[in-house]
Amino acid sequence: MAKNKKSKKHNSKKKILLLAGGGILVLAAAAVGGVLLYQNVFSGSREEVLKEYMACIEECRYEDMYDFLDSSSQEAVSQEDFVTRNQNIYEGIEASDIQLDISGEQDRGQPLSYSVVMNTVAGEISYDNTTAFEREDGEWKIVWTDALIFPSLGESDRVSVTTLEAERGSIYDRNQNLLAGQGTVESVGLVPGKMDVQPQEEIQTIAQILGLTEDSISSSLDASWVQTDSFVPLKDMTQDQLDQPYTDADGNETGQTVQEALLACPGVMISESESRVYPYGEATAHLLGYVQQINAEELEEMADQGYDSQSIIGKSGLESLYEDRLRAKDGHKISILDSEGNEKEALAMEPAQDGEDITLTIDINWQTQVYQAYQEDESCSVVMNPKTGEVLALVSTPSYDSMAFVLGLSQEQWDALNSDAAQPLYNRVRETWVPGSSFKPVIGAIGLSTGTLTADEDLGASGLSWQKDSSWGDYYVTTLHEYSGAANLRNALVYSDNIYFAKTALQIGADTLAQQLEKLGFNQEIPFDISMTSSQYSNTEGIDTEIQLADSGYGQGQILVNPLHLACIYSAFFNEGDMIAPYLEYEEGKTPSYWIEDAFTPEAAQTIYEDLQEVVSDAGGTGHNAASVSGVTLGGKTGTAEIKDSQEDTEGTELGWFAVYNTGASDEDTVLMLNMVEDVKGRGGSGYVVDKDVEIWNQMAAAQ
Repeated sequence: MAKNKKSKKHNSKKKILLLAGGGILVLAAAAVGGVLLYQNVFSGSREEVLKEYMACIEECRYEDMYDFLDSSSQEAVSQEDFVTRNQNIYEGIEASDIQLDISGEQDRGQPLSYSVVMNTVAGEISYDNTTAFEREDGEWKIVWTDALIFPSLGESDRVSVTTLEAERGSIYDRNQNLLAGQGTVESVGLVPGKMDVQPQEEIQTIAQILGLTEDSISSSLDASWVQTDSFVPLKDMTQDQLDQPYTDADGNETGQTVQEALLACPGVMISESESRVYPYGEATAHLLGYVQQINAEELEEMADQGYDSQSIIGKSGLESLYEDRLRAKDGHKISILDSEGNEKEALAMEPAQDGEDITLTIDINWQTQVYQAYQEDESCSVVMNPKTGEVLALVSTPSYDSMAFVLGLSQEQWDALNSDAAQPLYNRVRETWVPGSSFKPVIGAIGLSTGTLTADEDLGASGLSWQKDSSWGDYYVTTLHEYSGAANLRNALVYSDNIYFAKTALQIGADTLAQQLEKLGFNQEIPFDISMTSSQYSNTEGIDTEIQLADSGYGQGQILVNPLHLACIYSAFFNEGDMIAPYLEYEEGKTPSYWIEDAFTPEAAQTIYEDLQEVVSDAGGTGHNAASVSGVTLGGKTGTAEIKDSQEDTEGTELGWFAVYNTGASDEDTVLMLNMVEDVKGRGGSGYVVDKDVEIWNQMAAAQ
């Protein structure tokens, strides 16, 4: 694969710890702890005085520290300035676990020598130091200078904490197309000095355009740091959002774009701002998810992992799943600066750690083509290479815009997403669905593998409705197509004969079918990066009735299948009966591995594989429209699943399925696509899905 990843740059932002009088935002309170020999009773030795003085640092007892100073030191520095100086520095660097080592007997006539080791936001700081003492009223007092904090720290020097910003890891498709990573958005803001003298009407207009409140804009403008020439950011937007037609407060088209309407307001400025971006928008939203600033609840859970209130974390999708690997860990540098801002000494530095880049097996061409075909439907799709297990696309529609969450949703937008009957936030790929006739190849393969069915066996013509016997009462299995010739496996698949597969299921038997479906991964966790709902064959522990068993034969009854799972079962038809293990993270030269070996016999797998080609190539086959795809020979199986309360229910809906694959391709070019569309009743049933898939295959062929 061609590598074309951008280089990463580390930006720095400095927080200066001032000598006195506040001047910084305290980064964090110093932790209480350390292994000092704290003594409540002062014994009078210089060593013990210094120990207690240093113990006060971790306990944030800066006023008490001042009491240890000799009188001349207290005349030189006020308690307020002393407390401010020490608090800003020690808490600014997040000093903790301060270790003091005073070695051997020392001459009382000389300054006391010692060593200090402490943990900080930038890692460990260690230094050797000396401190002078004076005897006052029978007690040792510290002769204080700034050098007591750090040996090279002078009175006019400052301690700076520089944050070295790291970059979150990017997510790429198999061809190194960026799916999620660092990019730019448009930051809309105001320059107060360029606004109208009485700007309230202007603020009202801007609020309406941006979907903000007037109060929020006014609050931003009134911030203490704002000067007349400051750029005050109000909202980040994508260029697509800015290019949308602008309608005024009354809903009238203005002939302007949003950007033009904004720039018509005095003082508005639009500049670029860095942001996490998702170049393929809604096509990848359910797969990738989005990032946002950490909330209070998350911070409480993750504070011990190095997160803070400003951290950006993955909230859903792969952004959340791979958070530990993608997350950026900012570094820090602690330095002593002179009065002119020049670095005198670097005390400690912890380098920034960029997040890990992740490459997926996803092919963005398949991902976008499938999304574009089904974006107006309620659907889910899986595209994979059944020979290797590489997942090429995972699509759920309708979708949402990941950037809307990154940039900030209004309450109105959030409510609209949640109240939408089509459920754009619902990831259908992860759920289970009634498979209908798309399940018939599975039943056929089980019958062949268990010896309860032979491919040429004629189970007899039964018209369009059938029941085993009168014990079924008024319940009949119905089918849509009558056909000439034998009621054998080939014809039953080509014409999607429900009755044939109901009879097959009865021949297999409830216990054997349940055992075989368990063998195929039903009621089991699907081995995949993304958690999927497990497939089931019954609402209870077994198949309880003959009617349920018969209905299971053509994918009804209580059968519910996850789309990825069904694709994996189909993969056994390509691999001599072995079910491939699906995977999502790209590995060059990876050897295929199998989730379930010997799922079917090689002979059964080959028979089904060949018969599914007939479903497309035969003029009467339910998937014959797929034969029109140019330059590719396809095989597959349609399915129309009924969702209704009873056999007499005429108000129920239908799910349309089509599992389709190319034949005669090399192992690396073999593609299996499985699509499910809700509510296809009255729209052609599974034929609707077939026609959509024809469009996709033609588009993919044209793009090559």
